[in-house]
Amino acid sequence: MNTRANTPYGPALAALVGDRPMPLGPGRLDSTAQAALEDLSLDHLFAGQTIRDSSMARCCLSGLWLRHNGLDESHTISQDIPSAEGSYWHGIMHRREPDYGNAKYWFRNVGPHAVFPALCAEASELAPEAPAVTGGQWDPFAFVDMCESAARSANEDLCRQIQDCEWRLLFEHCFQRAVEG
Repeated sequence: MNTRANTPYGPALAALVGDRPMPLGPGRLDSTAQAALEDLSLDHLFAGQTIRDSSMARCCLSGLWLRHNGLDESHTISQDIPSAEGSYWHGIMHRREPDYGNAKYWFRNVGPHAVFPALCAEASELAPEAPAVTGGQWDPFAFVDMCESAARSANEDLCRQIQDCEWRLLFEHCFQRAVEG
């Protein structure tokens, strides 16, 4: 996870971003993170920065819930964000449930996303032959299939690494848009 010293995140947000990988499946909600997230306002989350796009700020909150295995809470937030980013978080949440068909529905709503080129590059470094990297392009549908098959194979670690890159890139994208508008 992104633990660079030059992170633009305030202390509350940096603590919640963390660096432990998420499970491919639903996981178990950490009670400490749950308490922190329930008490967190967007103003506190973005302390010291002006929120210029509240939809993107809510996307960050949805992503944080997902990061800590709060799938229901993430779902409640992301389903009410009518943007590619809201659909992206929604798709990741359904992929982790696992509800692979529903995840693909939401990824169709995402369309080609700004994080796909960077995600493709990072996934290619991890596994040049990964099915989700097709002809130098990121394929979110193939990644859903890859995660589904990983639940029954030895590819789980690779999928978790790619998912971690995906989460970080999407979170950074949403954060930047939240504060820059």
